[in-house]
Amino acid sequence: MSHEAMMSVSSLNSKIKSLLELTFTSILVEGEVSSVTYHTSGHLYFTIKDNESSIKCVSFRSSASKIKFRLEVGQRIIVGGSISVYVPRGEYQFYATNIEPYGQGGAALAFEQLKQKLSGKGYFDSSSKKQIPKIIQKLVLITAKDSAASHDMLKIIDKRWPLLEVIIIDTLVQGDMAPLQIARALKYADSLGCDAIVVGRGGGSSDDLWAFNSEIVADAIFGCQTPIVSAVGHESDVMISDFVADLRAPTPSAAIEMILPDFKDILFALDDQREQYGRIISHKIALYSEQVRQLKININHASPLKKVEYMEQQYIKVKDDLSRLIDYRFEIFKQPLVGYEQNLKRQINFIIAQKETYTKEFYNSYILANPKNRCNDGNARVWLDGKPTTLNYIKKGSRFMIEDNTATLIVECLETKLN
Repeated sequence: MSHEAMMSVSSLNSKIKSLLELTFTSILVEGEVSSVTYHTSGHLYFTIKDNESSIKCVSFRSSASKIKFRLEVGQRIIVGGSISVYVPRGEYQFYATNIEPYGQGGAALAFEQLKQKLSGKGYFDSSSKKQIPKIIQKLVLITAKDSAASHDMLKIIDKRWPLLEVIIIDTLVQGDMAPLQIARALKYADSLGCDAIVVGRGGGSSDDLWAFNSEIVADAIFGCQTPIVSAVGHESDVMISDFVADLRAPTPSAAIEMILPDFKDILFALDDQREQYGRIISHKIALYSEQVRQLKININHASPLKKVEYMEQQYIKVKDDLSRLIDYRFEIFKQPLVGYEQNLKRQINFIIAQKETYTKEFYNSYILANPKNRCNDGNARVWLDGKPTTLNYIKKGSRFMIEDNTATLIVECLETKLN
C-alpha cells in the first residue's frame, strides 16, 4: 500500500462534499415524511423515505419560513434542493430550499390545514356569528388607505349613506408583515365602539392575498366583539378570513352595498310609512271622535245635573199630584167639617170665657195679697241692710228703713222694747 495516496478523514469528507455538491445541485426528490422537527431556531429537520431507504433533510430558517403548509408524518412531498456533507460527522443530507406537497400546491395544503384546525376550534360555527346592525352609524375600514379598494368603498359610502361616520385604519395588506399589522388593526378597531368593521383589500395573486389566510388574522377576527365583514379580492377568491368573519363579501365595494342601506330607499320607505300612518291616524281620529261624541251623550244623560233636573221634575209632578189629591180630599170632608167647626168655635169661646173669669179672680186675689196694697191701711215694711225684716230684729242704734205706699223713711233706733 502506497502512503502517497493517503489522506485524512476530514480531507476525504471534504472531497466527498465537493463532489456531491457539484454533482447533485438543484435536484427534486419525492418521498414520504417519516419524521419532522420544528426547531426553536426556526430550522426544520425531517426525514423522507420510500420503500427501501431514507434520507435526512434540513431546511434552514430562511427557506423554512417560506413554506406555507406544515409538515406532518405520513405526508408525501417533493423536496427541491441539493446534497451536501456535514464534514464533522461525515454524514450527507439533503438541503431543502423548497418543499411542496405531492399532487397539490403548498398553499392549497396550508389553506386546508388551517381551515381544519380553525374549524375544530369552532371559529366557523354559526352560533358564534354576530349580527350586522341594520343601521350603521360608525364604521371602521381596515385596508391600505390609498388603495383603489379604499377609494371605491368611500365613494359608495358617500353615495348610499353620507351620514355615516367612517374611520380608516391604514395597514399593510400583503407581505410578511401584513398579518401582524392586520391583527393589530383589528384589535384597535374593536376598541373604538363602532357598529361594524370591514377588513379587506382589492384583487391580486394568491400570494398577494395570503395575509388573510394567516392564523393570526383569524384569531384576531374571532376575538373581536364588533361584527366583522371580510371583503378580500374578487368573488372567486375565498380566504380563511371569509370563514371566520361574521359576513363574507365578494369584494370591498360589495361589502359596503351589503351592510349600508341606500338613503333613497330609506326616504321612499319613510314616505310610504308616513302615508300609511297618516291613514291609520285619520281612521283612529274618526273612530275616537265618534267614541267621544257618544261618551258626551252618555255623560250628559248620566250627569248629576241631569239627574237633579229629572228629580226636580218628578218632585214638581208629585207635588202637583199631592196638591190635587189634598184639594180633592178636602172637598170631600169639607161639608161634614162645617158642623164640627161651629161646635169647636163654641167650645173654644166657652173655654176662653172660663179662663178669663179665672184670670180676673186670680188677679184680684193677687192684688189683695200684695203687701203694697196692704200698706194702705196703715201697715209698713221694715228693711234692714237692704233686706225685709221685723222690728224685733232691730237693735238700739241700728239704722233701718220704713216704707209704705206713701213714703220711705231712714230712721235710727233710740230704744227697743219687746211686746
